[in-house]
Amino acid sequence: MKELLGTGVALVTPFNEDHSVDFEGLARLVNYQIDNGVNYLVVLGTTGEPATLTAKEKALVKETIIKENKGRLPLVLGIGGNNTMAVVEEIKTTDLTEFAAILSVSPYYNKPTQEGVYQHFKVISEASSKPIIIYNVPGRTGKNMEPSTVLRLANDFKNIVAVKEAAGDMVQAMRIIQHKPDDFMVISGDDMIALPMVLAGGAGVISVIGQGLPKDFSEMIQLGLQKNVDEAYKLHYKIMDSVDYIFEECNPSGIKALLQKQKICNSNVRLPLVKATEKLEQKIAKFIDNY
Repeated sequence: MKELLGTGVALVTPFNEDHSVDFEGLARLVNYQIDNGVNYLVVLGTTGEPATLTAKEKALVKETIIKENKGRLPLVLGIGGNNTMAVVEEIKTTDLTEFAAILSVSPYYNKPTQEGVYQHFKVISEASSKPIIIYNVPGRTGKNMEPSTVLRLANDFKNIVAVKEAAGDMVQAMRIIQHKPDDFMVISGDDMIALPMVLAGGAGVISVIGQGLPKDFSEMIQLGLQKNVDEAYKLHYKIMDSVDYIFEECNPSGIKALLQKQKICNSNVRLPLVKATEKLEQKIAKFIDNY
């Protein structure tokens, strides 16, 4: 899956003041990524607030991104959940023609055993006509997907092509990289350790900050893939504080505050999320002014 090498960004869903979807802002966001060297776009990942979008809104978000992208970058679609059969149903009833792959999160809230996680992805693999990126994010799901489970899935199912590894655990990432099949990709889901993961043998990142600082972030990952360590770390340290800021009060409130500062879209989110506080907005604004 060469098209999943490098920097993917998990796009936000911009909202107007009345909390309707801001499709003009979304179009601006897509073009901003394409113009600044991002490698692929992730549609309706967690950062896109799909949990609070209606089915009709999700369809319009997909349509807008496809239309604006005009086939320029590969697209990955988030289809995941904690009801296995509902995920299967969504995969089977969604037109996936325009998408290179599916990103599917490990089941949240139910807290299945490792065998349960394996069986969940087995059923999804068998239902999908597209390659699958499995997504481990224990901070959101309440359950870590162990390296042994990831490797078992990687070895057993040809269309499970990658893991988005967001446990924030460098050792865990290295254990997967150490034992993975040659063509299986380990993609960082943590902006702060994206570069170290790439240097350890990872394939890139699915980033949040990447959509706010796409040029430098994408370049950092490319330098990492080329093992140009010193130059890559210069960019890492230039960007680093912004990663702390955007996750300080929950995602995507922080990144939306940063995108508002850059006049790409405003910072509205939907409940139960709330906008970044004024204090955080000021920190982010100061960072961008000095950047």
